[in-house]
Amino acid sequence: MTGIAMPDPDPRILARRDAIVAGLQAIVPGEGVISSLDERRAFETDALTAYRRTPLAVVLPSTTRQVAEVLAFLDKEGVPVIPRGAGTSLAGGALPQEDAVVIGVGKMAAVLDVDLASRTMRVQTGITNLGVSAAIAHEGFFYAPDPSSQLACTIAGNIAMNSGGAHCLKYGVTTNNLMGVTFVTLKGEIVEIGGDAMDAPGLDLLGVICGSEGQFGIATEATLRILPMAEGARPILFGFDTSEAAGAATAAVLAAGIVPVAIEFMDKIAIDICEDFAHAGYPMDAGALLIVEVEGSPAEIDEQLARIGEIAAQHGATSSRQAKTPAEAAAIWKGRKSAFGAMGRISDYICMDGTIPTGRLPEVLTRISAICDAAGLKVANIFHAGDGNLHPLVLYDMNDPVSLAKAERAGEDILIACVEVGGCLTGEHGVGIEKRELMTTQFTHAELVQQMRVKSAFDPKWLLNPAKVFPLALSADLRTAA
Repeated sequence: MTGIAMPDPDPRILARRDAIVAGLQAIVPGEGVISSLDERRAFETDALTAYRRTPLAVVLPSTTRQVAEVLAFLDKEGVPVIPRGAGTSLAGGALPQEDAVVIGVGKMAAVLDVDLASRTMRVQTGITNLGVSAAIAHEGFFYAPDPSSQLACTIAGNIAMNSGGAHCLKYGVTTNNLMGVTFVTLKGEIVEIGGDAMDAPGLDLLGVICGSEGQFGIATEATLRILPMAEGARPILFGFDTSEAAGAATAAVLAAGIVPVAIEFMDKIAIDICEDFAHAGYPMDAGALLIVEVEGSPAEIDEQLARIGEIAAQHGATSSRQAKTPAEAAAIWKGRKSAFGAMGRISDYICMDGTIPTGRLPEVLTRISAICDAAGLKVANIFHAGDGNLHPLVLYDMNDPVSLAKAERAGEDILIACVEVGGCLTGEHGVGIEKRELMTTQFTHAELVQQMRVKSAFDPKWLLNPAKVFPLALSADLRTAA
């Protein structure tokens, strides 16, 4: 991440800006094209706010046909394209370039069909993650993936980054709940991939597209798997003296064959900040806490929580508290779901997203602390402990370039540590620009070349979300050779 570079803008494209904007306005009239400098600045960054670029223009289509015509036009003009959902990417996945046009799907947010018998739902991908569940809650159904940004993030962005969330331990991430998409290629072709059935014949193109970070095209509609709500659910809080003890308890719960809906972790810094914001009743004397939620009938919940409580006690739990009412349960989750925003009240931070084998949690938590201590930085650990998806928040001062450089270097070392113990660079945030140059730590040269050949098959000119995912020098070599 240190010294993140973006390509210099193409002066030939900048010189044709007025003509390009006029062409876009002919396709998407009215307020669908944003061209003034002040309005374009609203799209200059995403949730990785340390990096900013003002795009050439922004287009907000209202239909799949408009998306197709805009892409075909930009392909013909040779203009880079930055697909954008709500801009909540923490990896710089929606960072624009000065010579690129942002295509946002925010105006395409309709529910198109709900089939409760087949447990499927068809939506436009500009709908928010939380909006999907809200549309079917009255029928007793929900959509399982639940990123912390679910109030704002779109299904389009969830598909691009294969997003997860607190409840992915039991229900899986986006790829496990995505059944089909309407997909628009750079040439403006509209294709249907997957569908209402749980499996589709032929190549698994849906698996290729989900998690492709806007490198292959734009998904404008999606068929999602929806699930009946459980009879009941209940979270419990456990306090521990140390992060290592909480990590060991997590590994022991999973080793016992228990699969809660969620196991969430916070260390001392995170506890203090989130409690001050949400007043959730977190144990303020604890060095770390776990939020464990189980679901089922009342008897099933009691039995599962009793077993989990025994394991937590064996690993030194200093306190425990079950939610007694829906309001208490909501408060517990409000603290966790608000964690990133609460942290932003007191410090700038870089949110990492490495994934590790759960059995290595205690070891990796110790290494994270050592890395940040050596850099003279504080770190707050908030993550999905159940599936080993870590989210260390490395705190720094955005106004101090030295502090930012230290935070970037610490973040790199944390991700490298995740790979070294058998994990990977990302669990749900994607690669974007943040981890682009670290891809060589996880993949061999041959593996990266194969991945880039897939990219080239969908996007021969490399106009879609350029300078993301793949190391810049390596991708430049491949394009030169082609």
